[in-house]
Amino acid sequence: MQTNYLTPEEGQLLIKLARENISTYLKGGEFSQPNNLPEKFYEHLGVFVTLSINSNLRGCIGYPEPYMPLIEGLLDVSIAAALEDPRFNPLSLKELDNVQIEVSVLTKPTIITIGNYEDYFSLIKVGRDGLIIENSYHRGLLLPQVPVEQKWDVKTYLENLCYKAGLHQNSWKDEKTKIYSFQAQIFNEK
Repeated sequence: MQTNYLTPEEGQLLIKLARENISTYLKGGEFSQPNNLPEKFYEHLGVFVTLSINSNLRGCIGYPEPYMPLIEGLLDVSIAAALEDPRFNPLSLKELDNVQIEVSVLTKPTIITIGNYEDYFSLIKVGRDGLIIENSYHRGLLLPQVPVEQKWDVKTYLENLCYKAGLHQNSWKDEKTKIYSFQAQIFNEK
């Protein structure tokens, strides 16, 4: 998937479906997926849904790997972002009116092959690359928009990726550590 795979209209439709799904669920109903969706929505793609209120994170959950069709993933993670992000209490119906929804559609993660850890500085581009880190049982992910929003350079990005995975800040230098990159097409609610 190239990073301009979906049209802006398709991105807004994903956001609309995520909002309707959350709203229906919070009202005790069951959302029924429309039949006439674009074919791309049935392709297996990774997806994250991020919820914020007044520019403050309120929930973010996703599938980094293309486990299922995009539409199914979107419906799963929109409910999970609203109710199951362990950093927050479940979203209330009253809060939903103030929530901004962002949908990130991901490329398949690929391992970054390096000769030594300094290669990361030339291979990782802030703003383009989302990252996944793995070391033993530890795993963490940061979407490509995070280092931009936080004004991080590559080193700070890698250190915060380690923190997210529960690793020491310099674990990205460990030869047992694997780092994967992916790109995302990001859609913000209008």
